[in-house]
Amino acid sequence: LLRLPREVLPIFERWLAEHAPERAARVMSLLRQSREGRANDPRFGHRMRGSGPFVAVYKQRFDLACRRLGLGARGDALDSTRFIPPTADSGQRSLF
Repeated sequence: LLRLPREVLPIFERWLAEHAPERAARVMSLLRQSREGRANDPRFGHRMRGSGPFVAVYKQRFDLACRRLGLGARGDALDSTRFIPPTADSGQRSLF
């Protein structure tokens, strides 16, 4: 979902008006509908989400596409027995 922090909003609106003037009002309306009437919702846990009917339809379409493409399905369990730690002479440096 598109996030428009305070300093980005006027830039995006100007760009939208220049590149898609016939759709600018509709785009901003849908964005505000998904953010409870605001262009941005800075609250933690709400930033990357949204609410409302448009968001519900968007989520449903996304979930269907993921299922169709096999994305997000649990694959094989992690097999950590195949991990081989680097040796001291491998040239790998310490992180700290």
